[in-house]
Amino acid sequence: MIRSLHRWPGLIAAALLLVLSLSGAGLSVFPALETVTAPAQTEAGLSIADLTARVLATHPGVEQIKRAPSGRITAYWFDNGTPGAAVVDPATGLDAGSADGSAVERWLKNLHRSFFLDDSGRVVAAVGAAAMLMLSITGTALVVRRTGGWRRIFAPLKGPLSGRLHVEIARFSIAGLFLSSVTALWMTASTFGYLPDGNVTPPIPDTVSGVSGFSVTDIQALRTTPLSALRELTFPYPDDPTDVFTLKTDAGQGYIDQGTGALLAWTEPGVWDRMSETINMLHTGQGAATLGLLLGLMALGVPLMAVTGVIVWVAGRRARPKLRGNATAGQADTVLLVGSEGGNVWGFAATLHAALTAAGQKVHAAPMSAFAPDRYTNADRIIVLASTYGDGTAPASAKGFLDRLAALPEAPAMPVAILGFGDRSFPDFCGFARQVASAAEAKGWTTLLPMDTVNRQSPQDFARWGRLLGAALHMPLELDHQPVAPRTSALTLISRRDYGAEVQAPTAILRFALPHVPLWRRITGFGVSRFMAGDLLGIVPEESSVPRFYSLASGARDGFVEICVRKHPGGLCSGQLLSLEPGEAIQAFIRPNPGFRPVRGKKPVILIGAGTGIGPLAGFARANTRHRPMHLWFGARHPDSDLLYRPELIDWHTEGRLTSVAAAFSRTESRTYVQDILRRDRARVARLIANGAQVLVCGGREMAAGVAEAMTDILASQGLTPAILKAEGRYAEDVY
Repeated sequence: MIRSLHRWPGLIAAALLLVLSLSGAGLSVFPALETVTAPAQTEAGLSIADLTARVLATHPGVEQIKRAPSGRITAYWFDNGTPGAAVVDPATGLDAGSADGSAVERWLKNLHRSFFLDDSGRVVAAVGAAAMLMLSITGTALVVRRTGGWRRIFAPLKGPLSGRLHVEIARFSIAGLFLSSVTALWMTASTFGYLPDGNVTPPIPDTVSGVSGFSVTDIQALRTTPLSALRELTFPYPDDPTDVFTLKTDAGQGYIDQGTGALLAWTEPGVWDRMSETINMLHTGQGAATLGLLLGLMALGVPLMAVTGVIVWVAGRRARPKLRGNATAGQADTVLLVGSEGGNVWGFAATLHAALTAAGQKVHAAPMSAFAPDRYTNADRIIVLASTYGDGTAPASAKGFLDRLAALPEAPAMPVAILGFGDRSFPDFCGFARQVASAAEAKGWTTLLPMDTVNRQSPQDFARWGRLLGAALHMPLELDHQPVAPRTSALTLISRRDYGAEVQAPTAILRFALPHVPLWRRITGFGVSRFMAGDLLGIVPEESSVPRFYSLASGARDGFVEICVRKHPGGLCSGQLLSLEPGEAIQAFIRPNPGFRPVRGKKPVILIGAGTGIGPLAGFARANTRHRPMHLWFGARHPDSDLLYRPELIDWHTEGRLTSVAAAFSRTESRTYVQDILRRDRARVARLIANGAQVLVCGGREMAAGVAEAMTDILASQGLTPAILKAEGRYAEDVY
């Protein structure tokens, strides 16, 4: 519901919002320019009387003096019946510039306020402001949902670049857009008379002295009021002794007798006056030039978010298949909640949705982040399909699910079935789904089926679980899932370096040429385009529909795609890759892996790996052109057989891209492993951690477990553990 409320105002009012935001950003510059160009008021203690005397000396026919919030002072006069106006220098009373505003500013104001359509245009602008307000509120709710709660609203983001950019821009802009839209609606309501009139003026005095000629320099109200408080001083009409001075300041407004200098009446501003002035200042930046510029920058986020929002929307539609006959939450017999990072689980959800619908069920499918049991008024069951992101983390579409479940006063009345999706080669197989199952058990939520799992998107595992679900529902249920092949690009092998034959572990560094990718695919991130070392190269081998992933040892700036591959016994994909010769090609795609890369900054980085796990670590070192402290501990079998990147490691160490390099070899007389040399260098490792170092571990899960055990011992003296460092974003693993 929130996503729809966010999407449709944005799509329907897109052009309107772009015009309002761009014109508003343009207008935000003028208050700052006015402040910078206004003649300086450097004379201490300058009063309104002093200024008035100086202006009268240069323009005897002056009829009004105004001071803008920027400090610019403008005088208006008549000279032999001819009107004149100019910006004046308060130090001399002489003209200092034209009183006419910029033609560009006037044009932008008319466009921004009314689209050159007077009152009807103001209504259209108000509709745009209302749409902006809706987008701000729903956008905030979506950011909170994605990041996992208010406390994590500024937490680091994961996922595709376009989605992260959209949220980052929103986090910067959303407060300003909310403020601008609220103040715009207030000003429109005030213009059309829907708010109380805050401009309270004092009553016209019944009696005046009837004489004129009192010197302005002797008028007490003008002598005691500093120039900085002036807003407007209007002079009596010439040759009319019954007319008076009208004075407006920050403190109020009143009338002054021109014959005696006495203050005849005075009224202080009311609450509505103050509020209207504040609203005007917040919206226009008049009197707060820095705030105006900041709001203008925030307004520029609208076109940027429009672009990234469209990309996210297109990518989401591509990742989520169309679900025919998706019932509303309140009508559904079965509620199907999906937790997916890359979109693959939505394909399984579509298959299950179609099968249940064909069996006569009314099914409502939604992301896990939309979990709301009070809306499922007719549901008999909830089915959760949940993948895992990284090391047991909730995927993008499941953010906030566990918090919502924990916040319920009691478990939902309808039973739940939980199916996890993952890869058994990862240490925390289906970790997030298991967290969901544990939370459901702790809440006392009745289960329809015991939690089950699907390994590596196996259609066979899914079909087996479907038969169990059908038995529990007392209906035949055959789930024939056909995975949708990912969109790929052709990669041509340009070179290979072979290792490991002597130790019966064929391994190669494969380097592919960058493919030609159309512009629209580079923007959306489809195929192979933007990538960094540590991201994943997905390859769908022949005779299989399930992709295999390899950590990248290069970034797009390197000008090539590089991976390290070891031949696994019976390995379908590794066998095909190691049979490639230069000039031959494969089909591949990129999956971002932002959780495994050096964080920004200058603090040290500890790189730990073994075997082909050195690939992304080598990529990090290659990209370390700024010579950030980067220390490598890695393991191999033998220095003469499978020491990957040997020449590069020497060069990178010489150049300063690697501060230190330590190696362990398991097939030599020493028979050491990477965890052994970590313990040997425990004092240096501990010192680096104390200095804020980040730890990145890549390789087999047994190696990663050994490293975690060694790091636990090393960190004990500091009261730290790998788990604590992980929570701080300082320990990340890429294991297989």
